[in-house]
Amino acid sequence: MNQLQRYALVAYVKDQVGEFVETLRKELHPELPHLAAHVTLLPPRFLQGPESAALETLRRHCQQVEPFEVSLGEVETFIPVTPTVFIRVAHPAHRMRELHDLLNVDGLANSEEWPYMPHLTIVKMGVEEQAQYAYRVARTRWAEFDGYRSIDIRDLTFVREEGPYRWTDVGAIALGSINRAQHSSQRR
Repeated sequence: MNQLQRYALVAYVKDQVGEFVETLRKELHPELPHLAAHVTLLPPRFLQGPESAALETLRRHCQQVEPFEVSLGEVETFIPVTPTVFIRVAHPAHRMRELHDLLNVDGLANSEEWPYMPHLTIVKMGVEEQAQYAYRVARTRWAEFDGYRSIDIRDLTFVREEGPYRWTDVGAIALGSINRAQHSSQRR
């Protein structure tokens, strides 16, 4: 295990909303490497033990949590703290905070730099002026978006940072896997 590598837990967004975010990100900040649209459950952190133990902790806790849906709210920004533009998770954001708190344990425990706020990042810019422009464009485009504004939180991915804006998938974790497996076998 490399003590200098950070890890995070995300839920990839692979539907219309995900396509919207990825397309807008490429337009607003084309020099950035492609990052898949996602909501973060555990922000980047250093592990307090082996990667395998962290993955096992995630799987053990996640199998007890049923998948759920969240609705997306408005485009917002973290300016002046950071030049980031995002779509806020509106309802039920408390489910994501509860899941964050449940998983922020053992070798994954971390004192977050900022309070955890569920969101779908559109883009993180270099400076505030760029972020203000991106915010205005994103607000207009999101208001015009006529797709479904909810996302399912059911399959999570544990990721490792390999370099700036470069993350590698380490392992997949399904929410409620014990219950899903039992339910599947009962239907046969």
